[in-house]
Amino acid sequence: MTTLTIFGVLLILFALVMIIIYPTLNAEKMPKFLMFFDRAKSRIVLLIGIALFMLNGLFFYAMPGTAYAVQYLWGGDEAIFSQGIKLKLWGRTIPMSYEIPIQDVILYKDQELPQEKTIYHRRASQWEFADAIKAHIATAVIVGIDVGNNEVFLNMADRNQSENNLVYSRIMPNISAAIKNTCKLLDAQDYIAGASAQFDQYFRDQLENGMYQTEPYFEVDEKPEIIGDSLTIRTVTNKQSTKQKKYRIKRANNGDILRDNSNSLKQYGLRILQAQVTSIDWENSFDKRLDLQKDQVAQTQLEKQEAEKEIYRTQKEIAKGEAEKAKERARLEKEQIQQTIEAETRAKVAKFKVLEEKNLLEAARNTAARVKVESDAEALKNKRLVQAGLTPQERAEWEYKTSIGVAEHISSLQLPQVYISGQDGKKGSSSILEELLGAEFAKKMLNTK
Repeated sequence: MTTLTIFGVLLILFALVMIIIYPTLNAEKMPKFLMFFDRAKSRIVLLIGIALFMLNGLFFYAMPGTAYAVQYLWGGDEAIFSQGIKLKLWGRTIPMSYEIPIQDVILYKDQELPQEKTIYHRRASQWEFADAIKAHIATAVIVGIDVGNNEVFLNMADRNQSENNLVYSRIMPNISAAIKNTCKLLDAQDYIAGASAQFDQYFRDQLENGMYQTEPYFEVDEKPEIIGDSLTIRTVTNKQSTKQKKYRIKRANNGDILRDNSNSLKQYGLRILQAQVTSIDWENSFDKRLDLQKDQVAQTQLEKQEAEKEIYRTQKEIAKGEAEKAKERARLEKEQIQQTIEAETRAKVAKFKVLEEKNLLEAARNTAARVKVESDAEALKNKRLVQAGLTPQERAEWEYKTSIGVAEHISSLQLPQVYISGQDGKKGSSSILEELLGAEFAKKMLNTK
């Protein structure tokens, strides 16, 4: 009840009392204040009180950030999303906040839930992951109502009747179901190894679109240990493989995720504005196991580093040997190339010498052939001279004397003043004349001898 309603009720009660007791009051003994309210004035006060009382049912003030569903006495309803004084007509109002924050809080010793009017708090529950590890999970969820669709909002308000009922009977059970389903799909080891983002993704997706349908399967735990780099990899196979029952998201034949939409928040026009895990408190046994595992992992990493150092040292020695081998191979190849070049040079020189000797031999043969031809010609000439009755010496002497005698006769010869010349460049009678003259000269020379 508001202050105005309380004030109206008080006025009504005061007026009724004054109307009833006013005739019995003694004016001398009673205060003048009470005697002022006679029956007529008391009736006026009564009417004022009734008006104030009814005024509260006629109007109401809409708070900012809150939507209202007004249900009238005659059965109609109306959605109001703006603030200010609104007409109520003695109907019922169902306020709903635009954004409803809900938090699961991990409580430690001597701690209590925070008391805030605008945030719904509840104690964080303990959930079990796929690898049987338990933990208290704190979440922060903000749910927004659909203020753009009057029909959806009025239907949601009519079905839930109040914001508290919506939160405790609809939203919180969905949050619990989403956490439980997500824990079923993931291992605690995976979560601490970096799958926290995937946890938040699964958690929010189920709140927005409905819970996943899951199916069991068996996974063979047989992961090889890789030591070394990409050049040299040694795998150590875990021979103690075990089958572990796990759950995965069930999908249709076309690959779509199968969901349970029987209690989805979407059907109430609710939107998930925020959904994430804020903190996790693991059980003590898992904390001890984590510490032990950290030590084992550190020891394993140390051993792995030592093994890798040995591998790298071996690779270094191999690389050094290969480098020396390559250096020696290069030196030998260089010497071999030099020897090959020298051998090829000698072979080419010998080839050129052979060619030179061949050319000299050919030249000698040609010279010998020429000399032979000349000798044969000279011999043939001498042979013919011998056949003619003259020895070569005599023939030479004869030719010498002939030339001398011809010269003498020509010098003493008196030629006629008139001579006959033949045609230039042509053989004719002049040639015959010359031959006759030559014959005559020869005859004279023979006679002289």
